[in-house]
Amino acid sequence: MAKGENLSAANSPSRKTPLEHTRNIGIAAHIDAGKTTTTERILYYTGAVHKIGEVHEGTAVTDWMEQERERGITITAAAISAEWTTKEGPFAGIRHQVNIIDTPGHVDFTAEVERSLRVLDGAVAVFCAVAGVQPQSETVWRQMNKYHVPRLAFINKMDRTGADFFNAVETMRTKLGANAHPLFLPIGQEDQFRGLIDLVRMRARLWDMSDPTGVRVEECEIPAEFREQADQYREQLIEAVANYDDVFAEKYLEGAEFTTDEFVWAIRRATATLEFVGAVPGTAFKNKGIQKLLDSVIEFLPSPLDVPQIKGENDDGEEVIIPSDDSSKVAGLAFKLWTDPYVGKLVFFRLYSGHLKKGTVLYNPRTRKSERVSRLMLMKADSRQDVDEIFSGDICAVIGVKEVVTGDTLCDKDFDVRLEPPSFPEPVISLSIEPKTKADSEKMSLGLQRLAEEDPTFTVSSNQETGQTIIAGMGELHLEIIRDRLFREFKVEADAGKPQIAYRETITQQGEAEGKFVRQSGGRGQYGHAVIRIEPNEKGKGVEVINQIVGGVIPKEYIKPTIEGIHEAARNGILAGFPVVDFKAYIIDGSYHEVDSSEMAFKMAGIFGFKEAMKKAHPVLLEPIVKVEVTSPEEYQGDILGDINRRRGQIQSMDAKKGLCIVTSFVPLETMFGYATDVRSLSKGRASYSMEPSHFEQVPSSVLQNVIDARSKGK
Repeated sequence: MAKGENLSAANSPSRKTPLEHTRNIGIAAHIDAGKTTTTERILYYTGAVHKIGEVHEGTAVTDWMEQERERGITITAAAISAEWTTKEGPFAGIRHQVNIIDTPGHVDFTAEVERSLRVLDGAVAVFCAVAGVQPQSETVWRQMNKYHVPRLAFINKMDRTGADFFNAVETMRTKLGANAHPLFLPIGQEDQFRGLIDLVRMRARLWDMSDPTGVRVEECEIPAEFREQADQYREQLIEAVANYDDVFAEKYLEGAEFTTDEFVWAIRRATATLEFVGAVPGTAFKNKGIQKLLDSVIEFLPSPLDVPQIKGENDDGEEVIIPSDDSSKVAGLAFKLWTDPYVGKLVFFRLYSGHLKKGTVLYNPRTRKSERVSRLMLMKADSRQDVDEIFSGDICAVIGVKEVVTGDTLCDKDFDVRLEPPSFPEPVISLSIEPKTKADSEKMSLGLQRLAEEDPTFTVSSNQETGQTIIAGMGELHLEIIRDRLFREFKVEADAGKPQIAYRETITQQGEAEGKFVRQSGGRGQYGHAVIRIEPNEKGKGVEVINQIVGGVIPKEYIKPTIEGIHEAARNGILAGFPVVDFKAYIIDGSYHEVDSSEMAFKMAGIFGFKEAMKKAHPVLLEPIVKVEVTSPEEYQGDILGDINRRRGQIQSMDAKKGLCIVTSFVPLETMFGYATDVRSLSKGRASYSMEPSHFEQVPSSVLQNVIDARSKGK
């Protein structure tokens, strides 16, 4: 909303920052692209902190966990609020509140990105000016598309040797399919990067190179040697924006003049369509370009009022619109849980509609229970500020609600609605964990329960045969951090077994069998009988159980236990005891006994019927495949390729770039343990790699027996 215009009626009179002037954004990218450093500079320039934090020094505000500071990586998404006022354009002089979530880049912590993007209205995707689009950049981009998040691109590290702004933008177009266009052009690059050309206002900004903070800037005419290039890219920007705005397109096609403010509004509308991405060059580490990135966030990314209204479902499965309005009924999403040593369970909460005061009783449609909000807090990474009330569009922490899990909706009792929760990938790696002493046993159980509540991609189970506790997660680093947190936060000493791969089983054709459970032991017996047919389902569709019983051959009350039996049997397949995925099961026939039939008997019939049908359906074992990208000097290319082939890898592509070879391949996860050490020794420490889960594939017959043998020995 431009200065001087009336504000929306959605705003409460007691609200400090109007909805129009609120931005909820995330900073997301590939690991080591500079997300946290960018966030730190944003906090410094907005006055949220008074000293610049550095990742490499362990002083970054948003990397507050000990594990993050030691490793120099982001592990948990940190929320923080800041304020920014632009100096020109339609929002000039208006104070905006910017709620920022700094997300991890490492693939093991992808759930943090997933749940953050679910509740954000916009995002800044950070790319390295040298590497351009990297593997995890693609994953993050897909997650942004999934949740329809408008975004800007910040091309970081423009000061680095090999930096190429235009190549980075081009890789966005080719690898991501993004309609990316520069909003600013760099003046120089690498060690000559000294300014920006604003293509909207056609002005240049030159930094005072003697000022390390990047605050002193000279506004001037575009240098003559860059004028032709600036005219060319401005014309391309105008054409790209005109495709998404009829009013602006009409003026452009007629050759009519348009104001700077009209151009800003047109870019803003184009960005909101998700079909246009503006790119801003800069170097966060050298404090250049961040102020214009902040201006672009205010001018081009949407407020909560600009994004489509959130939709939920009521008890009957009917669609319900959730308006961004302070006067509406309360509805919001719990997107993250965190256990704080001082205040207990913190529930990170995005309020979509209504006006929430502390002391309010909220309703959880999943548990059908009401819970009282005892405190409300605005987050400042690991510090926090108590507030009495929050408004629609706000992101905060709620204290006092007990039986809440990630993805729960909290709403007014008379507004029974469920919002779509974020979805998370299945764990792909597991290991056994044993407490060292009996005293550690109880503490470990409590600690693992708390950690599993916080992290939807971390699971805890018990091996019924060996009695071992099994923890599963997204990768070796993920489980290493879990063990470290057990030790530091819960004071648990524990030994861990070797990592194990989370295989899956599935079927390749149809199978049909009878499941019968009959017991006679004097008096009332047990009788359950069901005929089960199973067939393959579409890849990724999961498990579907369909009741096709007609004529009451199995009474209605025994259908549910039969279905439960099928689901229980599918948790342990017949090949090696791994979960069975992607199948349809039909209950097609059966019989019952007037006296002896029971729910337990039909559950057992479901288990037996499924196991027998699976034997006839040609079961196969599936293993997780990871996408691996290795960047190495060209002289080591042969050794790298040979090593990938030895690991049963499939080479997808090889690209050469400035003396480096980039090899992309799909490799079974089972062969990738210890790869970090191997790739360093193959390249004398000069190669780097990234790895992310991709899909499941059938285990070759030559490997199958080894997996079954290892499973049977309990290794």
